[in-house]
Amino acid sequence: AIEDHFDVSPELEAALLRKGDRARLDELARIEGMARLSFVRQQRALGLGHAVLVAKDIVGAEPFGVMLGDDLVDHPEQPCLGQLIEAQARFGGSVLAVMRVPREQVSRYGVVTLEPGGPVAPGLHRMRDVVEKPHPDEAPSDLVVIGRYVFSPGIFPALEVTPAGAGGEIQLTDAIRLLLRQEPVYALEFAGMRYDTGDPVGLLTTSLAYALKRPDLAPGVKAFLRTLRLD
Repeated sequence: AIEDHFDVSPELEAALLRKGDRARLDELARIEGMARLSFVRQQRALGLGHAVLVAKDIVGAEPFGVMLGDDLVDHPEQPCLGQLIEAQARFGGSVLAVMRVPREQVSRYGVVTLEPGGPVAPGLHRMRDVVEKPHPDEAPSDLVVIGRYVFSPGIFPALEVTPAGAGGEIQLTDAIRLLLRQEPVYALEFAGMRYDTGDPVGLLTTSLAYALKRPDLAPGVKAFLRTLRLD
């Protein structure tokens, strides 16, 4: 279904052509020509690290981005992934997107330890370690990793020797810890608003926030919100 969604759609194009809807035809053509897409399947759910590893043959020997679908980052000037790409191009190694959260929330994330000496560039820190979902009392910081990464191809050898952990899953965090022994890994405090769609409330509030940014949807959404009586 996902492959079909991003494929060309002759039936839709024909329907728009019959209607004479040139504006939507042009928009459809723009979207269909934005990128060349390839797909690989993770045939068994063996963890995020394994999901990245199955893309090895497509990625090859070059830096690449990883975007987790339940995280969205909205920034009016530069996408979060673009910020990571820019940092990686300048400093090399691998770069992870991080943000600060209240201490009581750190157990939901991977939490980073920074090298001493301060940032190497505004908002960019060299990492010393990362630990997955620590107890708040044991967390090394309040700086947590979200679902945006730019990795060097060095992550693949690390993933190949990362043993399976809880539930038989290969954890990406464990591979990053191995990668830290081989090359610099940086944490970037990205610019933008991060939305988490990983639970029903997050999905609804994210949809609402994005709808309010669209000129074609915002008036109707605002009109509906004004009718609500909230306690």
